[in-house]
Amino acid sequence: MDPRHVPSDQHAQPAATPQTCAGPARTGWAALLSGANGVRSLALAGGVILHAINVYIATTILPSVVQDIGGIDYYAWNTTLFVAASILGSALSARLLARTGPRGVYISATLVFAAGALICAFAPSMPVMLGGRLIQGLGGGFLFALSYAMIRLVFDESLWPRAMALVSGMWGVATLVGPAVGGIFAELGVWRAAFWSLIPVAALFALLAATVLPKRGVKAAGSPLPLAQLVLLTAAVLAVSAGSVAPVLSRNILGLGAAAILSVLLIRTESRARHRLLPAGALRISTALGALYATMALLAGAVTSGEIFVPLFLQVLHHQSPLVAGYLAALMGAGWTLGSIASSGASGKGIRRAILAGPALGLAGMLALAVLMPNQSSGDWQALIPICLALVAIGLGVGLAWPHLLTRVFQVAPAGEQDLASASITTVQLFATALGAALAGMVANLAGLTDPGGIAGMMNAAGWLFGVFALAPVIGVFTALRVVRLRPS
Repeated sequence: MDPRHVPSDQHAQPAATPQTCAGPARTGWAALLSGANGVRSLALAGGVILHAINVYIATTILPSVVQDIGGIDYYAWNTTLFVAASILGSALSARLLARTGPRGVYISATLVFAAGALICAFAPSMPVMLGGRLIQGLGGGFLFALSYAMIRLVFDESLWPRAMALVSGMWGVATLVGPAVGGIFAELGVWRAAFWSLIPVAALFALLAATVLPKRGVKAAGSPLPLAQLVLLTAAVLAVSAGSVAPVLSRNILGLGAAAILSVLLIRTESRARHRLLPAGALRISTALGALYATMALLAGAVTSGEIFVPLFLQVLHHQSPLVAGYLAALMGAGWTLGSIASSGASGKGIRRAILAGPALGLAGMLALAVLMPNQSSGDWQALIPICLALVAIGLGVGLAWPHLLTRVFQVAPAGEQDLASASITTVQLFATALGAALAGMVANLAGLTDPGGIAGMMNAAGWLFGVFALAPVIGVFTALRVVRLRPS
């Protein structure tokens, strides 16, 4: 990878891109995966694979974790804290890159990630486990953040949709590997070994980065980090999580109220800040950029609610082993990957249909899960096949829309703010994931997951969780309609 073609912070001078020095644009997969572009693609994909495999390992083994060390009322916190820390990691990644260069930033990120995995492997209680997940999330945020930001810098615009699909495709690899690792160790009764297995993988990736990536990168101009906005954003997510611990409506309302106040403060601070977290107009639904971010957040939040609790519901209500439950939950990720690849070459009306298909398929899938998941079964495939189809539909819808939503973010970003728009993609996606996890934990606990608990509480929680989260794609239909009407220039 050319050292000029690395992400920098939002106020750095952009590096020369391939379109400034290349001939006629090539748009096929061969152009993306061959020559210098192939090396860049490998660097992009590696960190995402490590981050994504860890996500699926954790969701697969969590039922075994809470059975061993307790803490089911903090079940969703494992995802919330991990993703909230990933937001901070993604925000800090540009500064770390400017200080240490591509090689140094990837080595540092993998060391932080491995330290978090080590803490999780030794965790004697849920609070210690949550601390490990927090550190893992910070390292994962570093690894994940650079992927989208680098696409605009290192590839010609004609390759953006396929590059987006490639990044999404790494989650498909994770759907094959993550549930297998987590499921096998959970079935053997040694869930801690699942975290141990991540450490040598992280070490190998650090070695690869030290060998392949350049030592120095683009020097970024020093600029203040939008610290106030990051603190308010993270605090809003944690307020929802804090309110969700007890299945008491008053505490839930208090948590939501605190989150609403913090969100208002975030919007006011962001609108007045000299150094912003998001591009201009991103927090207004009336703008093309605001409609895009809203659609992305709604789709990502709906997927999160399922990925967290589906393994638990399948094991308890439908008598599946940890391995099978992990793979069935990963069907959403597989659908996302297939959808991204299938729609990456779309153009014209095909793009508009792909964007609208996202919330439509998501709504159908969530409503189906709200009906099917609470019905306890013996685990026969007649009961599971409809559930599997619903899971695939949710992921497929997101995958069809995702590459084109991200590409339009680049296209409609205000002049001079393309770098900020690149970095903000990760921030918006991670924030939606963290908030979705926090709200999912609140709904599940309030619906009876912990009180009365047991089978009855689990069934009630499953119905309410997917029923409530069906509202996300309903709203997403309207934001997606606005996206396709506000065409990029």
